[in-house]
This record gives sequence, C-alpha cells and structure tokens, in this order.
Amino acid sequence: MLGGTEFVGRAVAEAALARGWDVTVFHRGRHEPPAGAWPLLGDRTSPDGLAALAAATDTWDAVVDTWSAAPRTVRDAARLLAGRAARYVYVSSGSVYAWPRAAGYAEDAPLVEGASAGADATDYARDKRGGELAAVEAFGDGRSLLVRCGLILGPYENIGRLPWWLNRIAAGGPVLAPGPRELPLQYVDVRDLAQWTLGAVEAELDGAYNLVSPPGHATMGALLDACVRATGSRAELRWTDPEAVLGAGIEPWTQLPVWVPPGSELHTSVYSGDVSRALSAGLRCRPVEETVEDTWNWLRSLGGAAPRRADRPEVGLDPAVEAKVLGI
Repeated sequence: MLGGTEFVGRAVAEAALARGWDVTVFHRGRHEPPAGAWPLLGDRTSPDGLAALAAATDTWDAVVDTWSAAPRTVRDAARLLAGRAARYVYVSSGSVYAWPRAAGYAEDAPLVEGASAGADATDYARDKRGGELAAVEAFGDGRSLLVRCGLILGPYENIGRLPWWLNRIAAGGPVLAPGPRELPLQYVDVRDLAQWTLGAVEAELDGAYNLVSPPGHATMGALLDACVRATGSRAELRWTDPEAVLGAGIEPWTQLPVWVPPGSELHTSVYSGDVSRALSAGLRCRPVEETVEDTWNWLRSLGGAAPRRADRPEVGLDPAVEAKVLGI
C-alpha cells in the first residue's frame, strides 16, 4: 500500500489485514499505520524518497496507489515495482472524463486531454489521468487496474463533506437543507470501495472501472435525515428551493457539501455515471444510514474534529449566510 494511513488508503489497508493478507505500508510517517501492517518510511516527493522501497527484498501480489498530485510520482513508483509486483491498482477518479460529461457516461467516455505520465502537478483531473497513464505504462494493460471513484464518504474522511453535515446538524437549530429532498446522489462508502478493490485483485481484474453507487442509491433527503438520526439532534431541516440557494450566492458542492442543483451540468457530470461494469464485478453498496452512523461514531471518537487534507479547500457554509437565507 503506497500511503495507507489516511482515508482511502487506510480503509484498503485495514480491509486487507482483516482478510489475513500481509500488508506493507509505505508512508511518510505522519500518521500511525494500521496495526499489523509492515511499515516502510519514505517521502515519494523527495529525491531519494523511494530508497526504503527499493532496498526491500519483498515481492507483492498487488500495489495499491491513491496518489493525486504529480503523475511522475506514480510513474517512479510503478517503474520501481514493475518487476516485483503482479498488479498495480491506481485509485483514480471520475474527474478523468472530459467535461461536461454526458448522462450515463461509462468507462469509454472521452477523457481529459493534455495529461502525461511524467508531468508535474497541474490540475486534479489531468493529474489523475496522468497517474493512470503512469500505471499502465509500467505494468501494461493486463496488469493495471484503474479504479475511477466518484464521491467517497465514510469513516476517515479527510475532505470534510459528510463530517461538516454531521457537525452542523449535531449543533441543532434551523438547518439550511438544499432541495429538493428527492435529489438523487451517487457516492461510494470508502469501505465498499476497499472491499471491491481487494476482490478485484483476487479476480485479477484489469482496465478501468467506474466505482460509485448506482445513481439514486441515496437522496439528499435520505442523507440529511440519516444525519439527524445518527446525531440524535433536534435540528430542524428547512428544505429550500435550489433557486433560493443559488440566488444567495452559495456555491454548490463546497459551501453546501455533496449538494449540486438538479438539472445542472454539474449534477449530470457528478451523479449520473454508469456503474454496471463494477456492479457486475461484485460491487456492493451499504445503506446510507450505515455510512452516516459509522462516520458519526468515528467523528465522536476524535472529539468531533475531523482531519482535513491541506491540499483541499475548506467546505461548509458561513453561519451568517445560512441565517440570512433562512430569515433568522
């Protein structure tokens, strides 16, 4: 596991350990690796950052890489491991598809242009596509698996989307709930992502897979209702028309995490992917209530303050803006 101490990487490492697998975690030492994993320390961004990995005498059945910055970092690791690992799993993103995406886009949809396996960091979409190219360049089509995730939720989240909603609702009072309640969402619980990925390794799958729940697996209403129940809050969800939300200058997705206006290009691009290939390959998605409750329990174990990646923007709505829109 390249990484393996935060969010997706940690979920994959823990799931592999739970299966009885031998897990090596190559990380920078900023966080404790999962108990039972064999740690190797190194910073992939430094000139000699792969030294500990190069010196190790192990071979592996699979490498899982979640890197999301400069593609050359994936390239260097993949080249080093090409003769010592059977398969390279690169956790990519639906962002690699060209914008805007057509409704029901599948794995053969057009991809972003201008990506390169040897590039420095540019933007998220091209960086992820460059990482894909790097994995395939080193391992070939038959030994590389590209896991194109959509919105990822669940315990260990270090982006802040579901944690923000949980903490906001736990605080109580009137809550700006962006409508409509029936707005279909599409996401994947990080633990379902991990289990599918490990199953794909066992099945020796290759190529690209959209990995996210079917569209409408949950709705905005189901998600926020689950937050109310999980926190035991007396918060009042005040459902507000999308026009009023947008008219107040509120940014979808960031200021109101997860939410994007219905019928918009953004909603089509984020919440309408075709996941039939992953479903046929064993993807199972747990109920939204379980994802929310387990995330809340994890948050409480941390005292409510979720970790946040420094390279991602803060999410959430200013209380003053919320109060103004609600007229309170």
